[in-house]
Amino acid sequence: MYHPFGLTYGFQIPKEVPHPDNNSPIDLTNTADIIIYIAIPIAVLILYFIWRRKLMKSKK
Repeated sequence: MYHPFGLTYGFQIPKEVPHPDNNSPIDLTNTADIIIYIAIPIAVLILYFIWRRKLMKSKK
């Protein structure tokens, strides 16, 4: 961030928060990454469609 007078505000960026410049890509050889980024979203979608189907059947 830049100040209108040309001063930088680098001291205001928190150090404990992840930044886009220090992220690594997803490692698909890691079991935790597979569970977090693939299995859980698929399970949520399946459960959503099952819930929606039950909701539609109960309205009829």
